[in-house]
Amino acid sequence: MLKLKITISLMILFISFSIAQNVNVIVGKYHLPNSLDLEIFKQNNKYYGKIIALNGYENGQIKDKKNPDKSKHNDLLIGKIIIEDLEYDSSEKEWVNGRMYGPEKGMFFDFKITEVRQNEIEIVASKYFFWKTLEWQKI
Repeated sequence: MLKLKITISLMILFISFSIAQNVNVIVGKYHLPNSLDLEIFKQNNKYYGKIIALNGYENGQIKDKKNPDKSKHNDLLIGKIIIEDLEYDSSEKEWVNGRMYGPEKGMFFDFKITEVRQNEIEIVASKYFFWKTLEWQKI
């Protein structure tokens, strides 16, 4: 009987660990189509993303010139948090309810991650009735 309890306990622990690992699979560094490199990290059960490299972004732009808040036009893009409040939805198996700032347009978008593959993630950004699906390469 003791062996059975230990076996069941270990199976539950293993399954819980596997699920937790799956949820955090998006944590890492990505190269975006607009030449930015981004790091996604977890904080307080939500996911965030910050710019870690510019790679010649927008012909050498290094400051947040297009931010709708003019007081932020001189803020550096490196280190800027551009993904906020992303949460994992276990029923949909997606990361949802996020918000993303697009510095090339100075706009905020609704944001979610819909699929994770070995070397890339698929994201959907939307604003009003418009949406765009992109693939980000893992680096």
